Amino acid sequence: MEAKKLNVEERPAGGKSVAGRLRGNGKIPAVVYGHTSPTAITVDAREFRNAFKRITQNTIVELHMPDGVHEVLVKDYQRDNLTGQVLHVDFYEFEKGKALRTRVPVRLIGNPVGVKEGGILEVLMHQIEVECLPKDLPEEITLDINELALDRAMHVSSLVLPAGVKSMIPLDQVVCLVAHRKAEEEVAPAAVEGEAAAEGEEGAEGAEGAEGAEAAEGAEEGAKAGKGARAEKAEKPDRPEKKGKKEE
Repeated sequence: MEAKKLNVEERPAGGKSVAGRLRGNGKIPAVVYGHTSPTAITVDAREFRNAFKRITQNTIVELHMPDGVHEVLVKDYQRDNLTGQVLHVDFYEFEKGKALRTRVPVRLIGNPVGVKEGGILEVLMHQIEVECLPKDLPEEITLDINELALDRAMHVSSLVLPAGVKSMIPLDQVVCLVAHRKAEEEVAPAAVEGEAAAEGEEGAEGAEGAEGAEAAEGAEEGAKAGKGARAEKAEKPDRPEKKGKKEE
């Protein structure tokens, strides 16, 4: 992998106000640490953007400093979520000739046969931690997934690592798989139909209950009316017939 080059300057350590002034002047506060004492530096923001279209942990960077060239990796960085501006960078200086550990991106190649049959591809691992000498550090690791079938997975053991590169991830961990989309789609309609049937039964029971209640209420009112009529008739006795006058 070709190393990227950055011209940097040493700076005195400072707080947030110093870092703010540096950013205002087009500089990115940074620090270099590793097998030597940490060193505070500044990087030109425009030069950094031109060198890093995409920031990764497996890119070797040559920092040109007043005391010479330091080979480092980008260990961490902070970015403004609103503007996308890089606010701070941590560089890790490794020892030449000694193995280092870092993360390398995993790139999937091809279109799984399982996807063509109606499945869905799920990617569980986008990068892998490896150990190797700096000179053997790969830019990326590719994985051919064309033959990946339905309900099948590919593991770390499926990755073809370059010579001198060792995986620090267990070989049985899943990188990607093809799930059976049809099984998920069949469960959802069945659940919807079941809910609709239950709602229909509840509606029918509610209607029958309402009609029964109305009929019972009508019968009760009729019975009350009948009782009232009989009671009223019983309370009013028949009037006696008028007798005619006596003849004198």
